[in-house]
Amino acid sequence: MERPAWAPRSIDISVPSVSRIYDYYLGGSHNFEVDREAARKAMEFMPGLPKIMQANRAFMRRAVRFAAEQGISQFLDVGSGIPTFGNVHEVAQAARADAHVVYVDHDPVAVAHSQAVLAENPRTDVVAADLRKPQEILASAEVQQLIDLKRPVALLLVAILHFVEDEDDPYGAVAELRDALAPGSLLVLTHASYEGIPLPPERAGGAVDVYKDIRNPLIMRSRDEIARFFEGYDMVEPGLVPMPHWRPDTAPEDDDPWAFSGFAGVGRTA
Repeated sequence: MERPAWAPRSIDISVPSVSRIYDYYLGGSHNFEVDREAARKAMEFMPGLPKIMQANRAFMRRAVRFAAEQGISQFLDVGSGIPTFGNVHEVAQAARADAHVVYVDHDPVAVAHSQAVLAENPRTDVVAADLRKPQEILASAEVQQLIDLKRPVALLLVAILHFVEDEDDPYGAVAELRDALAPGSLLVLTHASYEGIPLPPERAGGAVDVYKDIRNPLIMRSRDEIARFFEGYDMVEPGLVPMPHWRPDTAPEDDDPWAFSGFAGVGRTA
């Protein structure tokens, strides 16, 4: 198997990675055959997976613009994945020249590629860390340098929490990050769910099994379970809704039916 120049020596390119699979769904080029194979297998059960990822990205961009309009100039994107066109720093810095962005991911390819993309950008950096260890994120040199936790921050957890199993206490991790944020901070979140998928759950379950097989279980949670992540936040209108319904730029009925899979929301700390 040919190792591309951009792939860090330390990574095993025979094992699929969720961030590289996501990159493939979005039409990116930072993925290996093993990732494409897993993606195609999942799409046999849920052909709309790329549409769901595109809806995630579109929501993320609207939420970042919203945060900038609310006067927020600091963005902490945890589980940021591989930077593709229209990433957080591009949207945030187009809206506010003074925006600072820190990306966090535990995939070495995502981190290495982010470092390459951000090399010339002094207000943006990337941390190799894991959502399950919030203190490592908060104490990192990059966060300390670029993010002032005494001022409001937009914390992005987009398409990441459904990869954290209950036994790893995702609610505890989200609460720990919340408690570190200044009043007026925002939580921007999306999460996979069987609700809204235009297929019977047992069919969609085939795609979930593919993720289980690559040792990256996809945890489908109900709307109520997802709402629990917003404890301690006031929901921003329109609340926790399918992604196309969150402050849309275009008529949601024009969206692909797959875009309505799962939920998105933004909360504000009091």
